[in-house]
Formats: sequence, structure tokens, C-alpha cells
Amino acid sequence: MEIIIKGASEEFAERLVALAAQHHAELSISTVRPGWTVDRAERYLRDLTAGSRQMAEMVAVDGDGYIEADSLRSELGALNGPSNGLKRAVDRGVRKGWWPEGTPPPITPVSDPNNPSWHQNIAYRMDGELVPVFREAITRIATGKKAAESIWAPDSVFAKGYPGVKSVDLDGGPSPVDDGQDQEGQQS
Repeated sequence: MEIIIKGASEEFAERLVALAAQHHAELSISTVRPGWTVDRAERYLRDLTAGSRQMAEMVAVDGDGYIEADSLRSELGALNGPSNGLKRAVDRGVRKGWWPEGTPPPITPVSDPNNPSWHQNIAYRMDGELVPVFREAITRIATGKKAAESIWAPDSVFAKGYPGVKSVDLDGGPSPVDDGQDQEGQQS
């Protein structure tokens, strides 16, 4: 017997499982809760375009969960591309199984309540409980980027190369270290 429960309360699911157990059903239970964890937030942010990621970072960090659309526009220009990217990434994550269906978008537009016929958003918001989750994800991404950059820093072993070893990139061309030089420093 396979039972799939979507959108029900945890209490309902427990009662249904108890009922099935009374009828000696063999059950395999797995639960996936919709919502945002640091891992999901990191995957979401990594999947965004540069403009959409900058918008998400501005909402979570600069705006502490709420930022005026004009502030975003002054940095990003038109917001239709970045805001559409935020929505598409949620849908794509569901399709790819990164998070369950029903996971709410982390960032939502705020419309002008005094002018409902005008469709331009006045702000973008993130629930307060999500702000620390997304900040941690942003920190993880930044920390990983800094670590990668330090590996190729001019004074690192990776950037200087290993004496007597010809470095190549994954396509077989010269690596940034060798820059087309042979071992004696002559152009190849």
C-alpha cells in the first residue's frame, strides 16, 4: 500500500498512519516538509541569475527582509527580469526535486494598496524567519568563493605552479598559471 499525503496537517497524517497500521498495512513513511532550510536557500541562490541573486541578497541583507522597489531599481534597473528569475527558480526547484511542491517563494512583491490598478510593485519582502536562513546561505556562498579565490591568489602554490610540472586546464590548453609558457619560461 502506498499513501501519499500532500498539504495535510501533521496531526492528520499521524492519524491516517495509525488507521492504516490498525489494518496491518505495511507502510513506508517519508516526510518532506515544504519550507526553506539553509541548504535549500543556498541551492536556490546558486540557481539564480546574477541580477536575481543580487536582488535576493539585497532583500535579505540590505533590507533585513523588506526593501523598497525604488532602492532595488536604483541598483538593478528594471526589476521584471530579476523578479521573474526569483519565481522561476522556485518552480525549477520543485521540478528538479530540490524542494517539495508547495514550498512558498522566499521573496514576494508588495503592491501599493492605495493604487491597486497600478501594477508596479512598491517593495519586496521576505518573512522574518527566513532572513537568517538566507543570510547563512549567502555567507556559505561567499565563504566558498573566497576560498576558491585564495587558491588562485598570486602568492599561492596553485597560482605559482609546481616547479617542473606543466599545468593545463581541463580542455588541454595552458592553465592561467602557465599562461602559454614552457618550463624554462619561454613562449611555447
